[in-house]
Amino acid sequence: MDRKELKHYTILGLIIIGVCIIVKNLDSIGNVICLIFSALYPLILGAAIAFVFNIFLSFCEKYYFPKKKSGFAAFSRRPVCLTFSIALTLGLIALLINVVVPEFIKSIKLLTESVPGMAEQFKEWAIKKSANLPDIQEKIMNLNIDWSSILKSSAKFITVGAGGIISSVAGMIGAFTLSVTRIIIAIIFAVYVLLCKDGIKEGFRRAGNVYLSETVRNKFLHIADTTNKTFKSFFVGQFTEAIILGTLCAIGMLILKLPYAVMTGTVVGVTALIPIVGAYIGALIGAFMIFTVEPMKALIFIIFLVILQQIEGNFIYPKVVGSSIGLPGIWVLAAVAVGGSLFGITGMLLGVPIVATVYKLVYEDIDNRESKTKTTSDDDKSDTANDKDKDTQTDKLPKQNQSTKKNNSANTANSGKPSKSQNSLK
Repeated sequence: MDRKELKHYTILGLIIIGVCIIVKNLDSIGNVICLIFSALYPLILGAAIAFVFNIFLSFCEKYYFPKKKSGFAAFSRRPVCLTFSIALTLGLIALLINVVVPEFIKSIKLLTESVPGMAEQFKEWAIKKSANLPDIQEKIMNLNIDWSSILKSSAKFITVGAGGIISSVAGMIGAFTLSVTRIIIAIIFAVYVLLCKDGIKEGFRRAGNVYLSETVRNKFLHIADTTNKTFKSFFVGQFTEAIILGTLCAIGMLILKLPYAVMTGTVVGVTALIPIVGAYIGALIGAFMIFTVEPMKALIFIIFLVILQQIEGNFIYPKVVGSSIGLPGIWVLAAVAVGGSLFGITGMLLGVPIVATVYKLVYEDIDNRESKTKTTSDDDKSDTANDKDKDTQTDKLPKQNQSTKKNNSANTANSGKPSKSQNSLK
């Protein structure tokens, strides 16, 4: 066994040993990863917030005295635009809560109040329809439901269940405080990243120039640039598509004279931020709220939204989002399904741009490899053609040399004979 084979088997053995150690201590490794993720969660959340806010920030900076390179305008550009972006986002969230939450609570109260009346109507309908079945009719007539006790039992069950989930008030306060603290740290980190993003970018550039080779650095920058463009295109396109869908839904409901038009359009627009399945989630919420007022109009709303969703999926979404990320529909569906099963709503939101980034990078690599292969084959063909030309030229050279020799010998023979003019002179 030579040295090269010994090195190969040694590396293979170390890999096998490492895999066995990982499998044996999988629970411990998982706990360590969860601990690290929990510690870094505020920073990861802050980076995500900074990325989303940076889209609004970049847009605002384009129109806030863009030609000023010095002075108060240039100095205040970043803080003013960042403040405006945060204020705009908080205003949209407050508007959403103010539009949706009160109407949703109102619909739930209306449902609890209308359920006893609807049950009595259904009971009367069942008694009339069971006239030919006296035994069943008698049982329906003797059926008495105390809705007040049922509501009290439901409220008690919810209270007991909440008490079982949250063992004590102190635990609830602690969990709430921890969540609020993490969110505050994430927001502070996001604001710091946005204010100092130029310096952070310059620091990473200098570190890359020092510690990475030119090839690795260029490849890393290309991956980072592709990821940034894909995520930005996805979020901008998804946000635009959600606004279009929510607006069309509200306008259509107003034309059809359906209740809760503005609120339902807002809910459908917000849930449409989740690719593919988001609009249907909003449809279920809207149908439930319309059902509490007029059940038949809930069916009309579902039919209307299914038609609107088909128009949106076949015409609006491919133009606004699909073309921006360049991902086929089958991969979008796979990304939503896998991301949702692993990480819930967060996985649904981030799965599509992550898969789109990988898709672009893989196909770019495939195109580069195919172009290199084609170039190599073309070079081989040109080399073969050149070799054939050289062989042809080599075969022609002896013939040319022979004809040259014949011409030279003929010229020599002719030079030895006197010409006709010389004979006449003689």
